[in-house]
Amino acid sequence: MDLRIVHDQLTGEQFIKLWSSVWDGAPTLKQAELAMENSLLRVTVLDGEKPVAMARMIGDLGLCCYIKDVIVSPEYQGRGLGRLLMKELIGFVKSHGVPGTAVSAELCAMPDKMPFYGQFGFAANEAQRMRLYITAEGSAG
Repeated sequence: MDLRIVHDQLTGEQFIKLWSSVWDGAPTLKQAELAMENSLLRVTVLDGEKPVAMARMIGDLGLCCYIKDVIVSPEYQGRGLGRLLMKELIGFVKSHGVPGTAVSAELCAMPDKMPFYGQFGFAANEAQRMRLYITAEGSAG
């Protein structure tokens, strides 16, 4: 294995392929491309030139950021790549936030994944996740 980490190189096509390796209902290519373009950070683990794990961060880095789409290809799971992705994301906030201030980092996790995120200091709170899907009518599509 020739594993290496790259930042902000993940393409929409690569995102969809990794997404589809673990989840159903992948976004369209245009959605994925717009998401990549507007992410604060995209972290990808490559094996040679093949993307095998990814995570991204959205937000403002002043007050908050949100960790999204932490995915490790099934054949690469259990090798510490998820921990590697999380350390990259947390390090990014530490090095890009306002010195001496706290930035709220949030994520959404399924119950079976909560212990994984807990090892980095994430803890559940009383807030409930709420979601609204809005049908876009703009010019991006």
